[in-house]
Amino acid sequence: EARRQRRLLLAVVCVALLLDNMLYMVIVPIIPEYFAAVHGGGGGGGDGESGGGNRSLLPARYPPPTGDNEDVQIGVLFASKAMLQLLVNPLSGTIIDRVGYEAPLLAGLAIMFLSTTTFAFAGNYATLFAARSLQGLGSAFADTAGIALIADRYAEEPARSRALGTALACISFGSLAAPPFGGVLYEFAGKRVPFLVLACVCLLDGLLLLALAPPCAAGARANMPVGTPIHRLMVDPYIAVVAGALATCNIPLAFLEPTIANWMKESMGASEWEVGLTWLPAFFPHVLGVYVTVRLAAAYPHLQWFYGALGMAIIGASSCLVPACRNFWQVIIPLCGICFGIALVDTALLPTLAFLVDVRHVSVYGSVYAIADISYCVAYALGPVVAGQIVHTMGFAQLNLGMGLANVLYAPVLLFLKNVCQMKPSHSERNILLEEGPKGLYDTIKMEERKG
Repeated sequence: EARRQRRLLLAVVCVALLLDNMLYMVIVPIIPEYFAAVHGGGGGGGDGESGGGNRSLLPARYPPPTGDNEDVQIGVLFASKAMLQLLVNPLSGTIIDRVGYEAPLLAGLAIMFLSTTTFAFAGNYATLFAARSLQGLGSAFADTAGIALIADRYAEEPARSRALGTALACISFGSLAAPPFGGVLYEFAGKRVPFLVLACVCLLDGLLLLALAPPCAAGARANMPVGTPIHRLMVDPYIAVVAGALATCNIPLAFLEPTIANWMKESMGASEWEVGLTWLPAFFPHVLGVYVTVRLAAAYPHLQWFYGALGMAIIGASSCLVPACRNFWQVIIPLCGICFGIALVDTALLPTLAFLVDVRHVSVYGSVYAIADISYCVAYALGPVVAGQIVHTMGFAQLNLGMGLANVLYAPVLLFLKNVCQMKPSHSERNILLEEGPKGLYDTIKMEERKG
């Protein structure tokens, strides 16, 4: 029963991560025509009706700029989610450590439901911005609590790596499938339908979480130790190295998403369907990278640092190859390499964070995965705002060479984690409580119930 419940909880978390990343990218095909409708340029974005027939059903990862002011507005709109998430994560990690994982996850799903519904009925830029920022608030709780819940329920290896790998695959699928999903539904059903579909799935996911683990009934949290404060985790050198690697490896993806579509059109004359399909093939090497890392970690768990370093080297080499591509089929190869490398880094280092907390601090995971979320948000908050400016002032090739060099130079830093697997678990309050035998009749009964 316990095994079945944790599998269902894993499914709830995976759906929450999938929804968050789909909502993050589903507005891509809607934004350009929405701006056109607001400024009297046609399109059908404002009233929920189906628009004109010249949209691509497979849109670019980010909409092309429509003017200097609108370009800035679109960049700020896309970055607002990660910016607010970045600001809220230290608070969300502390709250999760104090109250448990289920209640913050449920609160995050509720906020995401409200954000998705707001998107569906938004009538102006201010409402869109508010909905996007609200999504960042929900993600700060749902994403962090969900990953921490997986680490807590899957405390042993290699089950923890497999569970976290499954969650990473759902994140990747949500990001890559959202633009085609939004484009097709917007074309045939109108602006509101993609958001209403996601809102319904979010509501069902929250109800399933309520049925599996009612937050009000999670009395076991009272017997859990207090987690290590997030500011102490941030100064832990091992955790700092992992956080830096997570931020660095995601910078190429975050910076290429808003810039590669325009570069492909200008440098190789790419068509709309080519631009729209650019990132879709990258999903398969990402899943392959997750699978390979999970299998290698099960066989050789002491080499987690090496898998992360190898992933960063692959990301660096792939980033440097992007500007040399001259057609659509060539550019697919380095993008697949970037996503494969990111899968290696994420799948190797996310379980390492939980292990570091187990052996160096207290086995409560809210704050440590808030630090991981902060690392991602640093990259994705800067991407939509900064990447375009770098391309404008320095050039697309220089942007990619800089990102590639940063990853290659950071890879040897992961040697610092080489001896992590030899660390012994600390005797935290939780371990001592579990090792002590029952002392009285009440304790004996509770111990028997727990075993049953």
